[in-house]
Amino acid sequence: MAQTPSPYDLSPPEPQQLARLAASLSEEERRILLNQGTEPPFCGGLLDNKQEGNYICKLCALPLFSSACKFESGTGWPSFYVPYHPDHIRELIDTGHGMRRVEIRCGRCDGHMGHVFPDGPAPTGLRYCLNSASLSFCPSNEEKPDPLNRGETGFL
Repeated sequence: MAQTPSPYDLSPPEPQQLARLAASLSEEERRILLNQGTEPPFCGGLLDNKQEGNYICKLCALPLFSSACKFESGTGWPSFYVPYHPDHIRELIDTGHGMRRVEIRCGRCDGHMGHVFPDGPAPTGLRYCLNSASLSFCPSNEEKPDPLNRGETGFL
């Protein structure tokens, strides 16, 4: 089945934009987003968030997941069964730490988000397991941040 193209500009930020955005991150956020780190389980600020809205990339504000697709996985990290749009995430094989996993990165800025596993609920059977430090939450009644000044202030 054909997929509708993303309505967002997925071109990567310019190097100077990326540097400006990275400078606003905490040391822990930089470790996770830019150096493929992982936060300890059960400590992320978005794990127990039950509000309606969207989870966006902490670096470039691309919508990555909707609260409608969030579920309690019991793993200690925010988990979702489907992304906001398939083009908004990129998957890479990760063979670090003696395991073979599928890493998830932001489809626009290439920030590290977490991993995806084949043990999630229906309808996809997938568990996108994310670091809270890689995400920002935007409640459904608020305007989306637009740190790249691309005119992307709403959710499409």
